[in-house]
Amino acid sequence: MYVPHSHDAADSIDTALESSAKGIRAVKISLVALLATALLQVVVVLLTGSVALLADTIHNFSDALTSIPLWIAFVLGRRAATRSFTYGFRRAEDLAGLFIVAMIALSAVLAARESIDRLFNPQEVDRLGLVAAAAIIGFIGNEIVAVYRIRVGREIGSAALIADGYHARTDGLTSLAVLFGAIGVSLGFPAADPIVGLLITVAILFILRDATKQVLRRLMDGVEPATVSVVEERSAAVAGVLSVDNIRVRWVGHRLDASLQVVVDESLSVLEGHDIALEVRKVLTSAMPNLDHLVVHVEPDGSGRHSDFTTSHDELTEEWHRPS
Repeated sequence: MYVPHSHDAADSIDTALESSAKGIRAVKISLVALLATALLQVVVVLLTGSVALLADTIHNFSDALTSIPLWIAFVLGRRAATRSFTYGFRRAEDLAGLFIVAMIALSAVLAARESIDRLFNPQEVDRLGLVAAAAIIGFIGNEIVAVYRIRVGREIGSAALIADGYHARTDGLTSLAVLFGAIGVSLGFPAADPIVGLLITVAILFILRDATKQVLRRLMDGVEPATVSVVEERSAAVAGVLSVDNIRVRWVGHRLDASLQVVVDESLSVLEGHDIALEVRKVLTSAMPNLDHLVVHVEPDGSGRHSDFTTSHDELTEEWHRPS
């Protein structure tokens, strides 16, 4: 998650801008790939009447459509903050996750309905060889997209893009299930096709559960405990820092916001405290390339005598935004 990078301001700007550009590029490429895969499967569904392949195709289309809100979110996230949206528009990426969850739920409902209807009203499945071929194509297409989405998502820290990658990978596995359904039909078990369709619906429901947990965690400002540990350990290691308190970290889109309080010797001057805050900023931005906004509050040791609602001339807060 964390990789070394330059401290040069220009490099920081490139990191912030390029991460969104990489996300948009990943969305475009995966959208085209998934649509091509799904359209090919539609042709085979029309030729064969396979409901299992139809359920898989519906899910592949929904997976492709989830790229559109992500695309919009990445574009919005690059806009500068305004007086109305003073924190910018990065939260749009988290909101796009709600649409992704809704599409997954819709695909589960459609797949279940078609499978149940075909179970009670069986129809002959023709050209099983084509069904098997389309299932294999579906698996390969989805796995390629999954690998690409996950790799780019990890590079830029986008949980939504990573989740969509695992979504595509699961779609690939369900495509293999269609292959098993075709094999069952060829062996004289016609019910295998709608049964596999129902199994795909169950798989979609598991995806829905995991995706919902991830999206809601981001919307509730949830963060990985390891990320908090990095902030705490790196800050505490800075010379002059006696302790670190009140650490707050949250993801906003695929970027991080953080704030913390560092306790220093009360005999230090304001300038010396400021230098320590700058060093904390330098260490954290080096360890966390996704960090966009950082607030470091410098608290003099023994300042507990002050009320929470008052400050002294020795207290200092250093606030930093990654240039954009």
